Amino acid sequence: MTDKTNAALAAGRILLVEDDQSLSDWIKDYLVAKNFHVEQCFRGDEAVALTLSLLPDLLILDGMLPGLDGIEVCKQLRPLYKGRIIMLTARDTELDEVLALDIGADDYLSKPVRAKVLLARINTQLRHQSKIKLQTDLDNTESMRLGNLYLKASSRTTMLRGEAIDLSSGEFDMLWLLAKQAGITVTRDDLTKVLRGFDYDGFDRSVDLKVSRLRKKLADDPKHPKKIVTVWGKGYKLVPDAWQ
Repeated sequence: MTDKTNAALAAGRILLVEDDQSLSDWIKDYLVAKNFHVEQCFRGDEAVALTLSLLPDLLILDGMLPGLDGIEVCKQLRPLYKGRIIMLTARDTELDEVLALDIGADDYLSKPVRAKVLLARINTQLRHQSKIKLQTDLDNTESMRLGNLYLKASSRTTMLRGEAIDLSSGEFDMLWLLAKQAGITVTRDDLTKVLRGFDYDGFDRSVDLKVSRLRKKLADDPKHPKKIVTVWGKGYKLVPDAWQ
């Protein structure tokens, strides 16, 4: 990574929620050496309030915590916290990963984690946030309206029929990307590259899970969706005329 990239990420603020203090200290020391500002938390029942107080750019969240399980912490935070969440846990089954992504985690890593892999995932998430903001600034699309759907990028506000809809950061990004290309099929590969920073491997379900959550929150019948439709074998399309 270049010095210029490191400088761009130097202001990255991370809250590390991990009850294994030796592991937490090792991760903190490594990330501080990479120019991140890191705060530590060792209990799940303290993590929600601390996250909302500090509002870090990124949260690294252990799955098994005293006081409150990491999954429950993520579930409580997601409607309120717009930063990125990386689950870091000893739970390594596909079901655990799907559950974490389904409740709003942006990424999922299993322990033991390699330092360079963790750093790469963190940088991917922070670059993604910067990319969305930069893209918004460059094309001067501060807000969008499609019928009764209104999106405002700077505050990540979503309104449907005049009512605020609570979306996670990842869900808003997904909806924003689909809305910008309303009426056009956006492939899973393109969505995965933008939202997660790597190519679609044919197995990753994070895009499908985000679409499923969006349909529920936007009152789009999941069995017969009309607002965000599946284009089989390709991806998803937001239908402009369905938001009346």
